[in-house]
Amino acid sequence: MQRIVAGAMAALIGLSGLGCLSGCTADATPAPAPSERPSGSASRPPADRAALRAAATATANARSVRVEAATTVGSALDLTSKGTLSWADGLTGTLTITYTGGTLADTMRELGTTSMEARYLPDAYYARMGDTFAAKVGGRHWVRYPWGELGRLGGDSGAYVSEQLRGAAPDRSVDFLLAADEVSELGPERVRGARTVRYSATSHVADLDDPELRARLERAGVTVQTVDIWVDQRDLVVKKVEKGRAASGALTQTAYYDGYGTKVAVRPPPAADTQDFQELLASQGAGTGP
Repeated sequence: MQRIVAGAMAALIGLSGLGCLSGCTADATPAPAPSERPSGSASRPPADRAALRAAATATANARSVRVEAATTVGSALDLTSKGTLSWADGLTGTLTITYTGGTLADTMRELGTTSMEARYLPDAYYARMGDTFAAKVGGRHWVRYPWGELGRLGGDSGAYVSEQLRGAAPDRSVDFLLAADEVSELGPERVRGARTVRYSATSHVADLDDPELRARLERAGVTVQTVDIWVDQRDLVVKKVEKGRAASGALTQTAYYDGYGTKVAVRPPPAADTQDFQELLASQGAGTGP
């Protein structure tokens, strides 16, 4: 039954779908498509902070977006996610997550699940498991992870997953660049046909200027993080590539954003078909440590 609980932990990985639960080894950013490669020299001039502040404001004010993302967690997991997110009043939204490879994906397939629905609500993150999983844990399909508890699951790994899930809104990536000591402007690029400017920053978390952001990442066990963003002519983030390393390993995620201002409506799953994760752990006799 421990494999059932491990499968439930795998369901934590959402859009930001980021977070090393175990076995992370790789740390490579996917090469951009030929149409998206930087033009000009390979030099990295300092970024225009005013342009980044404009991107932070415009992206935050848009309040919602459609997202497509691909995430690699070393050899442990490959997944894609697609859906809508809103940050108008806390983080809300719905994503469809598809497991495409890795050892955790193999575990999920054994549980009869190759894709799942994830819902972000102000109180918790909800993950819908498959029928096989539900049959083994009392018949309920949905697992509820309260935000306050999620950060304490699995030590540093759980905290890292919590931070990444709650930081899924694209304006958070601009906040990271603004808090970094050194940000480079890599020049104009095309992203899915749109003209953009690419910015990049790599920071040791201990050196970040933003005390709140630094504290959150340190609690999550993150030591080094790299974020590249592509900003269009409306000052909106349309692409992000993120690499991170925590105590538990390394990860890479590429996300595309469009349809800013789209309507986002999400409701909690039926209570009769939902179980809190802590209750699930207790019913299976599993602990919450690393």
